[in-house]
Amino acid sequence: MAGAAMVTHHLETDYLVIGAGAAGMAFTDALIADADADVVVVDRRHAPGGHWNDAYPFVRLHQPAAYYGVNSLALGDDAIDADGLNAGMYEQAGAAEICGYYDRVMRRNLVPSGSVRYHPMCEAAGDACFVSRVSGDEFEVDVRTAVVDARYLEPSIPATSAPPFDVASEVRCIPVGALTRVAEPPEGRFVVIGAGKTAIDACLWLLASGAPPDAIRWIKPREPWLRNRFYAQGGDLVGDLLDGIALQLEAAAHAQSLDDLFDRLEANGQLLRVDERVAPTMYKAPTMSTAELELLRRIDDVVRLGRVRRITRDEVVLEAGTIPARPGDLYVHCAAPGLNPAPAVPIFAERRITLQPIRSGLIPFNAALVGYVEATGRDIREKNRLCPPNRLPDVPLDWVRGLITEMGADRAWSKEPDIARWLEGARLNASRGLRQRFADPQVQDAMSRFQGFVRPGIGRLETLLAEATGAG
Repeated sequence: MAGAAMVTHHLETDYLVIGAGAAGMAFTDALIADADADVVVVDRRHAPGGHWNDAYPFVRLHQPAAYYGVNSLALGDDAIDADGLNAGMYEQAGAAEICGYYDRVMRRNLVPSGSVRYHPMCEAAGDACFVSRVSGDEFEVDVRTAVVDARYLEPSIPATSAPPFDVASEVRCIPVGALTRVAEPPEGRFVVIGAGKTAIDACLWLLASGAPPDAIRWIKPREPWLRNRFYAQGGDLVGDLLDGIALQLEAAAHAQSLDDLFDRLEANGQLLRVDERVAPTMYKAPTMSTAELELLRRIDDVVRLGRVRRITRDEVVLEAGTIPARPGDLYVHCAAPGLNPAPAVPIFAERRITLQPIRSGLIPFNAALVGYVEATGRDIREKNRLCPPNRLPDVPLDWVRGLITEMGADRAWSKEPDIARWLEGARLNASRGLRQRFADPQVQDAMSRFQGFVRPGIGRLETLLAEATGAG
């Protein structure tokens, strides 16, 4: 029997949001909270939440659940963990919790508002059309105000990306998410391939699940700098957040070179690395606790010969050499690019909004801020002044570039009374409530140091960046 004939539908809306992941959801939630706008949200997946729907089961948020998601609905219980590798810091949500959360946001907040129409399982076909992946129906859209691209920085993850190396047919290689379905220990070793947050999570999960350190081989193409999660807290721990920023600016103000800057950031606890003997060449801004760091350091079998090119039964061929393999080794693919360091483009353009970070690493907060700024009706030039794009990081120099951008944006926001009020009321803003804690001696001390180092620190970072890029 032939399938039903394709139908063409015609829609009108103020905003067409392409992508119902963390950015698209936070933008939409913030926009309709402050603007009388009609929004159509289109996503190719079956449920909202973006790549969280494909994430490995044991993944945890980098940042506290307390300021992740959307402004209108809390994620988690706003609790501080009493034990475990995250002790003393705000709880982190896992993949299943986050997927359920975004489903509740869509069903209970956005769609019932009457301002949002949601079309899952639909593929965008240009800026004015999308197609159902189930029925084949086409939807032509008359967009009155702007198309919102929430996919520009869509990450690449192992569940949806094939290994970037050749694997012989007799070799067992699995994506990281399949680790939870392994029925028995491999005859050889667990060989984790990758150096980023995914590979770190795989190693931590294996160790926490009882795998002996000598049962793990870790192939690391690069050594990463990692952010100390202790200084990435908000809420009742916002004093630690401010203290961390003051320490970063102090290190910057006194840095004699880029190498000296990162030595100082490591010495004052802002940045961490697993192997202190190896100079990091990667920075993608993941966070880590010092307890997790010590656990990772138990793995001694670390291979540093660049990226994997080919795996056979007897050997692993890498960029800078070849190492022997065991026939029973189980290879764990964590080598997808992850964050997408696409070039920064203006967030606001004529009839188009391209969602990107402003503060480093805080995807929902940034998208929500862009949603609020759009709702205020400012002109494009002013909106772009207030929302400078901050390219996702990849190398250590991006730490410098990122801090300069976000500090400049914070300064601009502080001079706009409406944005300052919005920031103080935004659940996604990690520094919310800081003003109410000015009587706290820790906050007073951190604020004093912040004010003393902010200008010389940013000035020095601008000089170092210019020297490194030849822009001086």
